[in-house]
Amino acid sequence: MAGAILKVPPEIDGPSAWYGPEVAASNDWVRYLSDPEVGEIERALKAVASVPGDIADIARDDFPLPTIGPRLQLLLDEVLNDRGFVLIRGLPIARWNKREAAIAFLGIGIHLGRLRSQNAQGHVIGHVRDAGRSSLDPNVRIYQTRERQTYHTDSCDVVGLLCVHAAKSGGLSSLVSSVTIYNEMRRRRPDLVEALSEPIETDRRGEVGAGQKPYFSIPVFNWHDGLLSTIYQRQYIESARRFQDVPPLTSLQTSALDLFDSLANDPALHTLMEFQAGDIQLVHNHTILHDRTSFEDWPEPERRRHLLRLWLAPAGARPLPPVYTERFGSVVPGDRGGVLVEGTKLTAALAEL
Repeated sequence: MAGAILKVPPEIDGPSAWYGPEVAASNDWVRYLSDPEVGEIERALKAVASVPGDIADIARDDFPLPTIGPRLQLLLDEVLNDRGFVLIRGLPIARWNKREAAIAFLGIGIHLGRLRSQNAQGHVIGHVRDAGRSSLDPNVRIYQTRERQTYHTDSCDVVGLLCVHAAKSGGLSSLVSSVTIYNEMRRRRPDLVEALSEPIETDRRGEVGAGQKPYFSIPVFNWHDGLLSTIYQRQYIESARRFQDVPPLTSLQTSALDLFDSLANDPALHTLMEFQAGDIQLVHNHTILHDRTSFEDWPEPERRRHLLRLWLAPAGARPLPPVYTERFGSVVPGDRGGVLVEGTKLTAALAEL
């Protein structure tokens, strides 16, 4: 064991290595929109809403935010280079229709990074809600169910969520620092850190591009240019074993995944937050894992839990190792991430609102 510890990089200090109770005791990660900032967003969305066409095609110049735009860049810096997440509160979606709420969210998003496709249909706005489906279906992704998601990362640099409607009960957002998980694993079992530093197969869940295997193979822990980036979805690692050319997990891999999960689920590491309508959560996928608790929904269709989601590729994102091209398509900041299927055209899919 003493020899093994020399083979893994040192522990990581800094704001990205946080613990849940410390975060819960503070509210410095909640940022409130001012009335002038809301007015600026509202003027931009009204201008876009009056023009026909797919809003997936709008550019930053089409959604001018001269005052709040610079503030959004400061918040993005916190996400990419500091704590790894922020909650923006105060978007007045109650006075907008759902299309206007989606336009406002997308307009804010394009000031943070390029939009990325979230599925094989090219949707740049995702709908996180119960579609009456089950994760037992190998072509279903868990956000389409009411099940607990478990801790995972998405296939982009930054994920944004806008709460349109909260659940009747449950559906809490939970975040945990993958940097802290690494530090804790290194202290306890550096041999298991090594196991997760080797490539491991993860199911694409039926969203397979031309020339791709139905799974990708990337380590959970990835060191590159002095930075640790983590990519993880336990259920999809396990469901990748359904393919004939994917070997069963070894006992060492299983032990490593079990320790990873036990740490993520430890209340001493993670933090919970309850969304309010109009909240925007921004999360850095390379240093944060996110989860959602199971939930009970409202019986009325118009009140049911509904989040809108953006996958973003900021131009100032961190360097990633070449192996990420298997999932991100590229490692060029500002032009990577998303679900890449040949022939897919980006669309906002507002018909699903």
